[in-house]
Amino acid sequence: MSDITSTAHNVPDTASEESDTAVDVAAVSAKARKTLFPLLFVYLLGTLAIHAFNLVFHEIGADLDAGASASLITAIPGVVLGIVCFVFGSLGDFISLRRMTVIGIMVLAAGSIGGFLLHGSLLWVIVFRVVQTVGFQTAGSAYLVIVARYLKPGEKLLWFGLFTASYQLGTAAGVLIGGWLGSIDWSLMFLVPLLGLFTLPVLMRNLPDMGTGAHVDVPGFALFGAGILFLTLFFSLSQWWMVAVSVALFILFVVYIAKAREPFMTTSFFTNRRWATAVLTIVIIYFINFAISPLLNALGGEVYGMGAFQVALVMLVPLLLAACSGALSGRIAGHIGRFAAIVLGCTLMAVGLVAMAFASGVSMVAVGASLAVFYIGMAMLYSPVSSTVLDALGPEEYGRGVGMNDLALQGGGSVGIAVFGGYIAARPFSAVNATTLFLVFALIAAFAVVWTVLHRRLWRI
Repeated sequence: MSDITSTAHNVPDTASEESDTAVDVAAVSAKARKTLFPLLFVYLLGTLAIHAFNLVFHEIGADLDAGASASLITAIPGVVLGIVCFVFGSLGDFISLRRMTVIGIMVLAAGSIGGFLLHGSLLWVIVFRVVQTVGFQTAGSAYLVIVARYLKPGEKLLWFGLFTASYQLGTAAGVLIGGWLGSIDWSLMFLVPLLGLFTLPVLMRNLPDMGTGAHVDVPGFALFGAGILFLTLFFSLSQWWMVAVSVALFILFVVYIAKAREPFMTTSFFTNRRWATAVLTIVIIYFINFAISPLLNALGGEVYGMGAFQVALVMLVPLLLAACSGALSGRIAGHIGRFAAIVLGCTLMAVGLVAMAFASGVSMVAVGASLAVFYIGMAMLYSPVSSTVLDALGPEEYGRGVGMNDLALQGGGSVGIAVFGGYIAARPFSAVNATTLFLVFALIAAFAVVWTVLHRRLWRI
């Protein structure tokens, strides 16, 4: 009897250990939820900076005697943003979110101060915009990883919707601040993201500080990121050798992941048709995203004699309506289904763009009313498309799924502004130029509708 009793005392209490583990996970999840709004605030500030500089890049280029290359102020940071979206989202599968985010906010502050002090040349403006971009995206990636990893399935659509709403609010604030400060001293725009420093105490207390301890695939990240960089730069600079370098890097990347012992992305990602199709849908939808603000600025300034701030006021109400649409996008998709929500969103984009094409020669008020239809449709799309991408992956791959979502969104928009930026910046600019570009954009949105319908089974799973 004593032996039995002794043995019983030596048996591990597995039920107790499982209970402790559950408590630990619940505690980490509860603390992580407290960081969601601070992370959204930092992400909003970064989005604000993107769209503030995007609105007035032509004016900045003129001030710096670099008008022909002015679109690089948006295009190159946009390329880098697409890459770091993927890298940071993927790193969320391996390293501490707290460490990554805190370092990122400090980098954001360094870019803000450096850009303000050294804004006298196009090169330094681009360099410090890149530094700011690298810094703020850590917050966006951490937010999406927390939503994907720590929230219940029923909550994810809501928080993806709030992420979209934050993006639209950041865009609205960006065009307002860009229009205002652009008419005073555009270098002051560099300082706005410094407000993100106020979130550090909350983030340091509550962000998860545990990584998996897994190997971080530095060569894989470097090959993939460099391939994306050279491909997107080609669209800005039209240097064909960049395409050759990009193709060579992607070939090396494929060979590398096929042979490496612990690649960050395996070939199974690219054979996952559901995942790949959903990611391509994001690229198509957001291809024209970054081109809208500078196009409206050119139309308002060159055709209607408006200043950048007046153009920003025209865009304000449409962007606020888009923020409401984004916040409700999860509920809309939950009610009518993801397929119907995506078709509806893309259709509204196309209708809004056609209406803007006809309104271009009428008045900016008419353009603004049409713009509301476009932005409401676009804001409706992020939540259903992103949730589909993540549903195609396992939980251990959520960070990389989140990263690829943002790479597709930001990279697609960056390529778009690189392709269309030269036409927008060309002078003289007329209502006919604007009409033509709006109709081209409408065709792209219409193609997104066709693409979605052709792959309708994907969205119904």
